[in-house]
Amino acid sequence: MTLAVTGATGFIGSVLLKHLASQGFQLRALYRPSSTPSPDQTDSVQWLAGDFGDTDSLRTLVAGVDAIIYCAGTVRGSALEHFNEANVAGVTRLAEVATELKVPRFLLISSLAAREPSLSDYAMSKKMGEDALLKYQDNLSCDILRPPAVYGPGDREMRPLLQLVNRGLVPVIGAKEGRFSLLYVDDLADAVSCLLRSESAHKSRCFELHDGHPDGYTWQQIAAIAGHLNGKTPYRLTIPRSLLQMIALCNLCLSRLLGYSPMLTPGKVREIFHPNWVCDNTTITREVVWQPRVQFNDGMQHLFP
Repeated sequence: MTLAVTGATGFIGSVLLKHLASQGFQLRALYRPSSTPSPDQTDSVQWLAGDFGDTDSLRTLVAGVDAIIYCAGTVRGSALEHFNEANVAGVTRLAEVATELKVPRFLLISSLAAREPSLSDYAMSKKMGEDALLKYQDNLSCDILRPPAVYGPGDREMRPLLQLVNRGLVPVIGAKEGRFSLLYVDDLADAVSCLLRSESAHKSRCFELHDGHPDGYTWQQIAAIAGHLNGKTPYRLTIPRSLLQMIALCNLCLSRLLGYSPMLTPGKVREIFHPNWVCDNTTITREVVWQPRVQFNDGMQHLFP
């Protein structure tokens, strides 16, 4: 099976590419020469220079492939338009090319945030990307994955927080009684390969994924895991919403003045304080033979042996 992959130079994409190559898939991966040095070609991975604005490079990427995996995405920005190119327009252009060249299957790695699009520009862009793909479902078999917070080796967004947890300091960021699912990056990659090997029985399917902890985690449970890892009582530090909101507003204003892409924005604060980010694995485990292997306690030990 030959696959076309976007976002292959990012955290999730690079792990996914390595995993799929080890499973025997032949891969074509898109990279932007303006921002990424030319990667090494291998027997399993053919790297192609291009971007979503270059239709010819997209045609070369997907011509004759069995499936497309869209892993590209933007997580930082101060307005909806900053997320649109990768999270919405890129999906649309690639789906158009896939339809033109009769690619049978398109797998979009979205985000659990798409479940609550009103919370932030990022969440809205993810939902818009899903909706853009589904416009082509009469010609494409579409699978959408909505993972929760994904962590693992190579992650730069969650690692600072996880380092604090590993040292026994647990910043309680969000609703005190909120629950959230987590997913180790290797389990996400395995879910993708299992889906690709399965028969697509429907025109469109949407899957949530979690790490095998069905009711998600609370900050109290995270603190208990931190205590187990350290062998000592963890210290929990509650971050007030008002403080986080003030920092986010300052960050937003500075980003617009200085021209950088912020991660912490008022929209991200609304995401953080949403009380329910718990996933349900029922649909994907009913459709394919996949089970997550790494719960948070094990994942932390993999990261900080």
